[in-house]
Amino acid sequence: MRKQFIGELISEAVAVFIIIAFGDSVAAMYTLYSPNPYAGSYWGVCIAWGLSVTMAIYATGSVTGTHANPAVTLALAVFRQFSWVKVLPYCVAQVVGAYIGAALVYALYAPVINHFNAAAHLTRAAGGAAGVFFTHPGLAVTPLHAFSDQIILTAFLIFGIFAITEQYNEMAPGANTGAFMIGLLVALIGASMGYLEAWAINPARDLGPRIFCFGAGWGNSAFPSPENYWWVPIAGPLVGGVVGGAAYQYLIRPYLPAHLRKLSAPAPAVQSL
Repeated sequence: MRKQFIGELISEAVAVFIIIAFGDSVAAMYTLYSPNPYAGSYWGVCIAWGLSVTMAIYATGSVTGTHANPAVTLALAVFRQFSWVKVLPYCVAQVVGAYIGAALVYALYAPVINHFNAAAHLTRAAGGAAGVFFTHPGLAVTPLHAFSDQIILTAFLIFGIFAITEQYNEMAPGANTGAFMIGLLVALIGASMGYLEAWAINPARDLGPRIFCFGAGWGNSAFPSPENYWWVPIAGPLVGGVVGGAAYQYLIRPYLPAHLRKLSAPAPAVQSL
């Protein structure tokens, strides 16, 4: 049992590592190059993030189902009977995976980061190239507004994940295509709402790279970050995960025809010996 649990934690760390390794790399491509390879095609950035999630699910889903997000883990504990004992260890593993993923991206792009900052007369301490690794409020967005945004965006994410993975949803994708649809859901959120504050929708996705960057020269621009923003992409998604899970569990699931048929089916007869 202990070996299996350790395997689950490794699986969660690997899943988030995959997401950050590809996701922060595409953020580097988008941020550090001028003109960037995605000029006029931001959808490509969103697809890359979405496919990183799909790849993570296909790689690790058989072990844990691939939470890869503390908001998902919390929502599953609240609404889908996931063990509360595992919640904190899963979340720690997810943050560790994100940290290692950020370290890999830094190893790949450090020369480009240095060139970008030198050309733009920026420093890491002033936040130069920080957008490669962690999120910030977008145009005219305050931290408080960003907090509400993150609740809403993550609620959409968890609502969609619950719908895609619901056993009684006869419209859910089958034949192992759920991972692809979840990736498209992440891409959809980014394509429609991502400019608000880079659609963290995952505390580990932001916190792990932010911790790495704090020790890699970004300092106060990572923690506490301008306007003490650091807590927003942590607290907002956790609240949003519960909101989105509740919305699906109470507004949709009770009325699924397959679920209703299950509830109305007669109990199997008990044969006496």
